Amino acid sequence: MAIKIFIDQGHNPYGFNAGAEGNGLREQDITYSVGTALAQILEKDSRFDVRVSREMPDQVLGSDNATSLCQRVEKANTWPADYFVSVHANASTNPDANGSEVYVYSLDTAAASLAQPVLDSIVSELGTKDNGVRPNPSLYVLQKTMMPAILVELAYITNVEDAVKLRDKQQEFALAIYHGILKFFGYA
Repeated sequence: MAIKIFIDQGHNPYGFNAGAEGNGLREQDITYSVGTALAQILEKDSRFDVRVSREMPDQVLGSDNATSLCQRVEKANTWPADYFVSVHANASTNPDANGSEVYVYSLDTAAASLAQPVLDSIVSELGTKDNGVRPNPSLYVLQKTMMPAILVELAYITNVEDAVKLRDKQQEFALAIYHGILKFFGYA
């Protein structure tokens, strides 16, 4: 039976729950592109079944921030997915902040066990700085999902070098996440 993976392309295309901006890029465009590319890669692998939160680039989820997050979680929970992967790009007021990190509800969990190979793959394949797997129980999509959930911060949209990767290497980010998923399941 196929492993069901729900991919949440973080943020809405505009309005409420829109993402960060930096270096001429919008987080919501990057997350849609990387998340969709990841879904397409997973769809070609018969070991996985996949669904996404945003089926079209201009799709708006919810009517405010809270309902936008709630709809993403509800879609995954009602499917029900086996694993939840939320794709994001980080931002900071410090333009030197850079690198990749993966957030989980808590460490020593199945989610953290998935997060580590995903992070390792991104760092080794994209050359980003390793900022670690970090617990963050306050994140709604990690708190309310009924399956192991990770929130992947690909790189910093506000850092010039990271932004170039986010702009030019979206397919590579998707492949790196896929490779991490394969490692987690012992397929690689």
